[in-house]
Amino acid sequence: MPRTGVAQLPLHGGYAPAWLIRRMERLAEEIVLIIVDEFGRDEFLKRVSDPFWFQALGCVLGFDWHSSGVTTVTTAALKEAVDPESTGIAICGGKGKRSRETIEEISSTGELLGLSTSTIEELKYASRMGAKVDTAAIQSGYTLYHHSFILTEDGKWAIVQQGMNPENRMARRFHWVSDSLVSFVVEPHKAIVGTSSRAQVLNMTAKEAEGCRKASVDLVRGDPAKLRGSMVSLKDQAQRTLCEWTGERLLVMPWSINWKALEAAYNRQPKNYEELISLEGIGPSTVKGLALVSELIYGEPPSWRDPVKYSFAFGGKDGVPFPVRRKEMDEAIEILRLAIESSKVGDRDRRNALRRLAELESATGR
Repeated sequence: MPRTGVAQLPLHGGYAPAWLIRRMERLAEEIVLIIVDEFGRDEFLKRVSDPFWFQALGCVLGFDWHSSGVTTVTTAALKEAVDPESTGIAICGGKGKRSRETIEEISSTGELLGLSTSTIEELKYASRMGAKVDTAAIQSGYTLYHHSFILTEDGKWAIVQQGMNPENRMARRFHWVSDSLVSFVVEPHKAIVGTSSRAQVLNMTAKEAEGCRKASVDLVRGDPAKLRGSMVSLKDQAQRTLCEWTGERLLVMPWSINWKALEAAYNRQPKNYEELISLEGIGPSTVKGLALVSELIYGEPPSWRDPVKYSFAFGGKDGVPFPVRRKEMDEAIEILRLAIESSKVGDRDRRNALRRLAELESATGR
């Protein structure tokens, strides 16, 4: 890993070899069993939602850290390795087509774990909202293609999902966990990790966007004809005028507004922004259109601050991009070391895992 502590994750094609996948699954099973036995299911959710720990786990399992695949392959290995009946933990979803099967899997595994119908519905809602927020409420240029939803028999959950940017061929990972969640639409993430921040990101989850969120709801609750008129009025303005209103930010008003969805929203009269964006058909263009109308006409700007929080590594010995976070790094390494040393995998696999963990310690400047 680079001594600077920055681990870029370029999009890599292809597949992990079968021999590696089998070993990753076997080691992952032992690690999870030890963690659950020693620290409990809540601690496992906390760890999975920690980007430092998750990245270290991927390295220890043997996958290439320098790839977007560390997310998809690590969660796939965990999904195969974790038995819901013996651990009380289930991992649903995955990459591509599997991500679209998440809701069905939540239902089936929730029933297997004996969860109530209401709890299963709450878990399904959390899965949908996690994907919806990172698609529509945060518009950073990263399209989601991987969504893993981890749930426990206690009704708690975590999300690990990843988006790709086709222009720069890079990935960005989004982490959620139920224990730290206060609101789905106000600073909801445990972490959003990537290699760098972008200059202009529509971030409707920022605390400073509260006025814009309220204005967006008021717009939808009002006369749809008036809202359409506001949009048409803005469309007739020159792009120069739009830029003046937005501080010379190069913006384009989205005209592909889903008016049927807005009419349905008007009939529903959403009470708040979370209820608004949870509605079917309220997608990125509609969210952005409402945000720009809220700013241009009613003076309630959204946030354009990229919510990415830090890079994938623990930091750098020279303080680039930030000083080494020794406590978090030490905690991740010790928990993984305990799990590896206590695992039932063969001596060779155990030695290799411990070697990779030692290399991770060295690379992060411990």
